[in-house]
Amino acid sequence: MKLVDALVCVIDDDASIREAVCGLLRSEGLRVETYSSADDFLTRDRAEPPGCLVLDVELPGLSGLQLQRELFRQEPHIPIVFLTGHGDISMSVRAIKAGAFEFLTKPFDPEELLDAVQESLLTREYRGPRTKDQESSLSGEIVGLGHAYRALIKQIAVVAPTDSTVLIQGETGTGKELVAREIHKLSRRKEKPLVRVNCASIPKELYESEFFGHVRGAFTGAVKDRMGRFEAAHGGTLFLDEIGEIPIELQSKLLRALQEKQFERVGDERTRRVDVRVVAATNRDLKAEVAAGRFREDLYYRLNVFPLRVCPLRDRREDIPQLARYFVELIAKEMKCTKPRLTEAGVIRLQEYDWPGNIRELRNVIERATILARGKVLEFDLPTAAAPASVAPVLPAYRLGSQANAEPEFMTEPEIQRRERENLRIVLNKTGWKVGGPSGDAELLGIKPTTLISRIKKMGLSRET
Repeated sequence: MKLVDALVCVIDDDASIREAVCGLLRSEGLRVETYSSADDFLTRDRAEPPGCLVLDVELPGLSGLQLQRELFRQEPHIPIVFLTGHGDISMSVRAIKAGAFEFLTKPFDPEELLDAVQESLLTREYRGPRTKDQESSLSGEIVGLGHAYRALIKQIAVVAPTDSTVLIQGETGTGKELVAREIHKLSRRKEKPLVRVNCASIPKELYESEFFGHVRGAFTGAVKDRMGRFEAAHGGTLFLDEIGEIPIELQSKLLRALQEKQFERVGDERTRRVDVRVVAATNRDLKAEVAAGRFREDLYYRLNVFPLRVCPLRDRREDIPQLARYFVELIAKEMKCTKPRLTEAGVIRLQEYDWPGNIRELRNVIERATILARGKVLEFDLPTAAAPASVAPVLPAYRLGSQANAEPEFMTEPEIQRRERENLRIVLNKTGWKVGGPSGDAELLGIKPTTLISRIKKMGLSRET
C-alpha cells in the first residue's frame, strides 16, 4: 500500500468539518470516505479496511471513544487521529492510553492534521497488524514483519520453554543479545537472573575466576571470597556473549562445567553444583574456528544443541521501516524531545543502504538524525552505497574496448542530463506537481524545495512539457 493509495475514513457529525478534512486530504492524493456517525461507519461495506481514521470524540449515538474500543477488539492495528472541539485533557489521556495515534483540537491546524495522518499511514503500512508470532514476544524489543523475522520468532518460541543450550550466530550489531533476553523471558527461568558474560572483555588470567569465582588468598588481590558468573546464574540463564573469544587452553574447564553442571572456585577444593541454562552468542564461524584449531570441537557440539541465526539487516530490508519507526519513538522518548517525522522518502533512503553495522548502526543513524531534526523531518546522512540488487536501476551505458578488456560502464554528459530530466518529470507527475510539503517532490527526492524549483527552471520544465 502506497500512501497515495491509502483510504482515510473521516467520522464527524459536523458537515463543515467533514468537508474541510476531506478536501485537505484529497489535495494530498489520498482517498477519503466520510461518515456522520460511528454507526454509519460500522455498517459500511467492509471490503477494504481504512488505513487511518480521523475521528470526532463527541458523536451522536456511539461516541468516538466507544468506537475506538470497539475497533480495538476487531482491528487493533487501525491508527486513529482524534479531533475534538472540547480540548478535554483527561479525555485525550484516555484516548492516547487506549491506543489513539494523535489527539488534535478544533479548529485544527491543517499542517498538524496532515502530518498526523501521513505518519499514522506510515504506521499502518510499515507495522501492519500484529501477527501471533509477534504477540508471543513479551519484550517487544525484537521488531520486524518479514520472513526472516517470523522464522526467528518461531524458533525462539519453540526452544525458549526448554532447558536446551542455544547458540546464537550472527554479525556484530544484529541483536543477538536481544534474542538471548527474549529466550530467557519466555522460559520457565524468567523469574531467576539472566547473567551476561562478555567473553571478549575478560583478561586471560581472570577467565577462571570470572566464570567460577575464587576464595580469599587464591591469588594476589583475592582479598575475599568471590562468587563466579555460573554461581550467580544458579536457577536462571547464563548468557556467554562472544563465546568464540575464549582462549582454547581454557575451553576444557568451560566444557566440563557445561557437561557436569559442577565446578570449583579458584583456590577451593569444594565442588559446587549449579543449575543453569546456557545461551551463547558469536559473530564468528565456529566451524571454521574448529577447523583452524582455535576452538574445541567437543565444546562446539556441546554449545550447538539448538543453533539460531540472526540475519544481517541487509538481508531483511522489509523490516527497516518498522525498525526505523520503533527507534524514532524510542529515541524521542529517551531524549524527552518532540518526535520528528519519518517520511516515505526517508524510509526508502534507509532501505537503499547496506548497513554494515546492522541494527546497531541503524539506531545510531536515527539518533543522530533525531538530534539534528529538532522535531521536524528526519534527514539521514548515509555514505554513498550501491543500491540493493532488487532495486538497482537498469541504465543504458556505453562501453569502450573489447569484451575481454571491458572497462567500467559510464554515461555521457548529455545522457546524464536526459536521465535527470526524465526522473524529475516522473516525480513531478507522480505528485501532481506538489513541490513542497509532506510527501511532496522535494521530500521524495531528498532535496530542499528551493533547490528543486531552481532545477525545474534550469531544465525548462512545465506541466505541459
